[in-house]
Amino acid sequence: MARPPSIDDAQLLDLLVSVFREKGFDGTAIGDLSAATGLQRASLYHRFPAGKEEIADAVLTAVGERFRWILAPLREDPDVAKGIKETARRLGDFYGAGALSCVLDTMTLAGTPPKLRDHARDLGKTWVDAMTDASRRAGRTPKQAARAAKDAFLRIEGALVLARVLGETDAFAEAVADLPKLLMPPKR
Repeated sequence: MARPPSIDDAQLLDLLVSVFREKGFDGTAIGDLSAATGLQRASLYHRFPAGKEEIADAVLTAVGERFRWILAPLREDPDVAKGIKETARRLGDFYGAGALSCVLDTMTLAGTPPKLRDHARDLGKTWVDAMTDASRRAGRTPKQAARAAKDAFLRIEGALVLARVLGETDAFAEAVADLPKLLMPPKR
């Protein structure tokens, strides 16, 4: 009997992320994950003995690691405007120029266990906090920076929903392009 093909952890998680992005937790079945990865159910359970909930948690952890990389320029570049632009570019890539759903959104839908919803919310908060800090470092007051970050988050997430519902990605491209303008204080 031939041994099934192996798959490395990073590749496996990328495939699993794509399923949860599209179907959310409740809409995803182990069969969907098996089909997407090419692994038998037994192989998935071997890697994730606690099943779908453990897989979803691993997916959110992988997304969190990716977000740390995406947000790094926003947090670390001494030139705040340059850091915001680079983070915007990375967000565009991560969301396939707006063609890919947001796993943070789909993993907070009804039917998702509270632990996983909390994990997704924590990732969303991390994103908003990073934008708030960048906006504050750019010269906004803490209150203005918090408002700007939430507005930017709403624009990006709303554009992803619009793309999913209407199949139009222009609003996402605009939201990402406008990220520096949204987070930086107006020039005087």
